[in-house]
Amino acid sequence: MFPLPIRKECPPGACDCKRELLDNDPQADVRVLRLTRDEEKRLIERIEALGSYAELMRLGQRLQEQLGVTLTIAPGPNEVRTVRGFAIELAPRPGLCRKTRQAVPAAIRRCLEARPEIAFAILDAHDLLGR
Repeated sequence: MFPLPIRKECPPGACDCKRELLDNDPQADVRVLRLTRDEEKRLIERIEALGSYAELMRLGQRLQEQLGVTLTIAPGPNEVRTVRGFAIELAPRPGLCRKTRQAVPAAIRRCLEARPEIAFAILDAHDLLGR
């Protein structure tokens, strides 16, 4: 059914990825299943090594193009004093593991902590620095 390696199923009850929706629908977009655990580890490493805001935005575009996954990064509804103040999330979709939806934002936060200039660029992109 799938020509490329796909992610193994999570144990029953351990995840809310709704993978069965993809398995039961022959017309479903199964690109997200290409993100195997090994590929996820490579993605996390790549995120942590990002060096600029442009690279972060390009990564978000590639996630959308290759996996159909939407990444949103924005200042949170309250003050942004630390990187914890950013709202970072992967939009839930069938086949996207709960652990992945947690690991990617955590990796982005680690990247922002290591490179505060990227965090400032995000704030500036949302016109919070008033430049």
